[in-house]
Amino acid sequence: MKNGVLGSVAMRHASPARFVRSIAVLVTLLAACGGGAPPEAAAPSSATPASAAAPASGSPHTGLLSEEAFKAIHELKAERAPAPQGQEIQVEGSRAYLSLPPGAKAPLPGVVVIHEWWGLNEHIRHWTDRLAEDGYAALAVDLYGGKVATTPDEAMATMKAVDNAAALKVVRAANHFLETDPRTQSPRTGSIGWCFGGAWSLQLALNEPSLDAAVLYYGHLVKDPEALKAVRAPLLGIFGNKDQGIPPEEVDAFDKALHEAGVEHTILRYEADHAFANPSGKRYDAKSAEDAWKHVRSFLSAKLKGG
Repeated sequence: MKNGVLGSVAMRHASPARFVRSIAVLVTLLAACGGGAPPEAAAPSSATPASAAAPASGSPHTGLLSEEAFKAIHELKAERAPAPQGQEIQVEGSRAYLSLPPGAKAPLPGVVVIHEWWGLNEHIRHWTDRLAEDGYAALAVDLYGGKVATTPDEAMATMKAVDNAAALKVVRAANHFLETDPRTQSPRTGSIGWCFGGAWSLQLALNEPSLDAAVLYYGHLVKDPEALKAVRAPLLGIFGNKDQGIPPEEVDAFDKALHEAGVEHTILRYEADHAFANPSGKRYDAKSAEDAWKHVRSFLSAKLKGG
């Protein structure tokens, strides 16, 4: 254990049958945290006080929290992000944001960037630019169809309207773009996402056998070892011990399932709350976020650059 880190390493190869079956898993597994990917339960949640945690099966998009409690933990600061350095492009009929290292030429290691529940806003573009500055062809997808939320109510409604099958096509198309576009020609690709995007980063790993690395910040978790056997990419999971939506026991179950599935993975845990790595939110924890980013940079470098 180091810096609050629990790590594990194991390797295995998923069969084509498991890969096909993992697509079906998408419908049941992706909810929660900074956003919601596919729901664990189909029943709508009931409104409960913001301080109350709903049963695990009670809310399709918010993990262990009611929708009201989930909305209450997400706030957006008014401060603007630095001006974007990349360009808008189209991927799978959806807008995307591509940022390339200044002066660099293909081939470049690539990273699919997946936004949190606010959508593809200026802050996600800034994260994408940070990855480009680190030497990656970084491509941020838009799973909200061009919408960007500015209030928790807007974010919840937009998140719940996501078509999971269409979103899966977008994230896989983004990975394919990085592998094949003349500007990138990425020999290795990874993914990174926060909350809603963290859940989708895991789903991309479940459904894209060519992915070489996946980073998920406090996104909804898959805890079925059989489903996780479809993952070929090494995983880096980052969580806050004070997160009510994805509490430590949920992370424990995820870690255990990854071990059983034989997936190479590392779990980082911080004494921080949900969304602690989001500088545009009021729960930002600079010390934890900076340490996590240091580990993310090292992980991506090792898996995508070979060093």
